[in-house]
Amino acid sequence: MPIDQHGDAVLQGLSIRSLPKVALHDHLDGGVRPETIIELADEIDLDLPEDDADDLAEWFADQSDSGSLVEYLKTFDLSIAVMQTREGLTRVAREFVEDLASDGVVYGEVRWAPEQHLSGGLTLEEAVEAVQDGIEEAEDAAERDGRDIRVGQLLTAMRQHDRSLEIAKLAVAWRGRGAVGFDIAGPEDGFLPSRHRAAFDYLASEFFPTTVHAGEAAGLESIRGALIDGRAVRLGHGVRIAEDLDVVSSEGDEVYVKFGNLARWVRDREIPLELSPSSNLQTGAVERWGRTLEDHPFDLLYQLGFAVTVNCDNRTMSRTSLTRELALLAETFDYGLDDLEAFQLNAAAGAFLPVEEREELIELIGEGFDR
Repeated sequence: MPIDQHGDAVLQGLSIRSLPKVALHDHLDGGVRPETIIELADEIDLDLPEDDADDLAEWFADQSDSGSLVEYLKTFDLSIAVMQTREGLTRVAREFVEDLASDGVVYGEVRWAPEQHLSGGLTLEEAVEAVQDGIEEAEDAAERDGRDIRVGQLLTAMRQHDRSLEIAKLAVAWRGRGAVGFDIAGPEDGFLPSRHRAAFDYLASEFFPTTVHAGEAAGLESIRGALIDGRAVRLGHGVRIAEDLDVVSSEGDEVYVKFGNLARWVRDREIPLELSPSSNLQTGAVERWGRTLEDHPFDLLYQLGFAVTVNCDNRTMSRTSLTRELALLAETFDYGLDDLEAFQLNAAAGAFLPVEEREELIELIGEGFDR
């Protein structure tokens, strides 16, 4: 399937970009336009490895393709550095939502860690407000252009630090004003969710939903911790749940799999997996199975009935879009429109929205694919 210079592709006569989509796992600091980084860096005299937008985009992709989550995360130093003022945060958030809308996303959740954006003198509250301003500006502009998009904030705590309870309280305080959920991110291996049990206890007492980065750099123990200690109702990546599956035999197209208790729990309770194919390859999350998209256990998980969703993780680092990720999967695993629709319906069902609004989103997706 040819993918054009904008990452689009035609499937069964339809542009994938034109289809309604849901983005659940998309980092704000991982989706900053390279040209914006250059302009904002110039304002603060920040040295960059490249001063041309295309060259900087290529640099991000090259640096991110390390096979290590730790090395991958180092590329965020540049984007975070230009997001330390109210104006910078608002602009980045506005452009972030504009890019989602142009990619056909109708509902998105943007995750970011307010604690990483305070060096310019902002408070946590001011940082959240700045991002919300940018989101609402872009939503309003999209509506004027005849496009419908809604974006909620997932406030994130860095798992290697000790501010998770503070960020959890911040998220609850912004419930109804833009915040829809909570997450922990950062170096996964060695920083299990149990380290942040107080924050998760508080969130549970407030009935505030959580998604937890797990099953990416670390394996089944991190997924177990996300579910038990984090009370996660979605798994950020979660791709290594496939380690709890034992392929015992195969006959032709039929594959017979033995489930571990953890994998069966995640599958049977339809806990959404926020899979990010390109990113999973870059960080080495699927190295156990191979180094190409064909080796990614995405299709195995899908065929076994897991609630798989498709995400970008970090659009700048992976030089990707949700349209491109769907096109790559369709090309690799011979998916059709029904499959792509199933991924969007899974995401809509897992969105941190009231059930009535999830049902409206599901109906919107169904109508869009029918057209």
